[in-house]
Amino acid sequence: MLNWIERRTGFVSMTKNFLTEDIPGGASYWYVFGSATLFAMILQIVTGIFLTFFYAPSAATAWESTRSMYMHPFQHFVLSLHYWGASAMIALLFLHLLQVAIWGAYKSPRELQWIVGVLLLLVTMVLGLTGYLLPWDMDAYFASQVAINLTLTVPVIGLWIQQFTQDGTTMGTLTINRFFGLHVWLMPAVLVALVGAHLAIFRHNGPAGPPVEDPRPLQKGRFWPDQMFMDTFASFLIFLFVIALASFAPPFLDAKADPSNANFIPYPAWYFLDLFGLLNLVPGDYEIVGAIIIPGIATALILLLPWIDRATTRTFGSRKFIMWFLGVGLAAMWGLTIWSQVSIMQKQAASPPSAPESQILAAQEQANITSAGGGAVPPSTTAGVSPQAAAGQKIYSQNCSSCHAASGQGMPGVAPPLDGNDFVTGDPKQVIATVLNGKHGPIAVKGQSYNGTMPPWKATLSNKDIADVVTYIRSALGTNHASAVKVSDVAKLRK
Repeated sequence: MLNWIERRTGFVSMTKNFLTEDIPGGASYWYVFGSATLFAMILQIVTGIFLTFFYAPSAATAWESTRSMYMHPFQHFVLSLHYWGASAMIALLFLHLLQVAIWGAYKSPRELQWIVGVLLLLVTMVLGLTGYLLPWDMDAYFASQVAINLTLTVPVIGLWIQQFTQDGTTMGTLTINRFFGLHVWLMPAVLVALVGAHLAIFRHNGPAGPPVEDPRPLQKGRFWPDQMFMDTFASFLIFLFVIALASFAPPFLDAKADPSNANFIPYPAWYFLDLFGLLNLVPGDYEIVGAIIIPGIATALILLLPWIDRATTRTFGSRKFIMWFLGVGLAAMWGLTIWSQVSIMQKQAASPPSAPESQILAAQEQANITSAGGGAVPPSTTAGVSPQAAAGQKIYSQNCSSCHAASGQGMPGVAPPLDGNDFVTGDPKQVIATVLNGKHGPIAVKGQSYNGTMPPWKATLSNKDIADVVTYIRSALGTNHASAVKVSDVAKLRK
């Protein structure tokens, strides 16, 4: 069988060559960072695919579907694995690049291998950024809003980048879908391609080995079984560490995103704290310096490191300038990270409550509905006017309150208010048609602009459900006291 496979694919000889590769200096735990990073990437792909089975990417469902995962122990555990796995992958990739930089393993003929590695770190950071928004809670919304607005500082193409990432005039369903596509499809595809290129170049050049004056006296070692055991053991320890963090320190889900809460102080992911601190040091008029110029120069210097380092050997003594350069850079990064974390904690402690009472009640209401499987509806003082309106309140709580809020006050810039809305209390045929067919694009209500997306409910709700919810909205929501609608009215417009 092996001979048959070998004649047709060559896989057997390729595997043999891979396993019998010589390792300069012999097997060592110094070489495990690359394999551990690859394991963390596989963990992210597997857990990420699982989470897509339960996540619904829209402003009306993102927080609710995430909250639903929190209510199921196994789903919550996988979500926690994905959360901590992202941090592990970024940390391991950073340590891998740092070791390569310290050992000078970027020098000829491995310059392209270094560049691909740096690009891998940047793509992984983008994956972290795009994934941060998806829960659609308060912290995710405002931290991502800061990142999106920073793109406006990019010369010439900044506005285009901002419009591409936000996909609209305000953050909403289109933004979530854009970030979801980037996080689940585009960036993983780029990541896998870069990993393939990195491994191919590594196989071509071979391991660099420790930084010695003359590598020829170094003892040789085989990848199998010694280095394979060390790589597997290190990956297993990383897996146990991620499991422990996922079990004992699961991620926190804040209240659902409320764009009107200007008092909320966001907390960015730890791997962006240094950039956040840098932005706080730069005056507002010079934001481009902290957002674009300094990070751009730093990235360019890191990419050009193989050409900046003019030493003829990789020994530490011949590369003192590079060692100082790395030391100062690391000190600046960690100093900014610690200072940024302390300053954010101080601002959060001094800020007023993060969410207005109406948002807290709406979040609690939706959490109760989710945890009860959609059957529990908080008491209402307005829904008791008729049995039809009471039935409509349940449908509204399950399907509409996440965008239009429990009392119908809406979501600024995204979902218009339903309470006191002349359109809602006007021609019932237009209201029914809107619920049936959905609505998207900019609209104006009471002088305010909204640009959200309302899904069509005709494929989800029955004629009776739509008649009930429209009756509730028109006759019992807030101060509305318009006429009820009949099931026959819905049936006529559904045709």
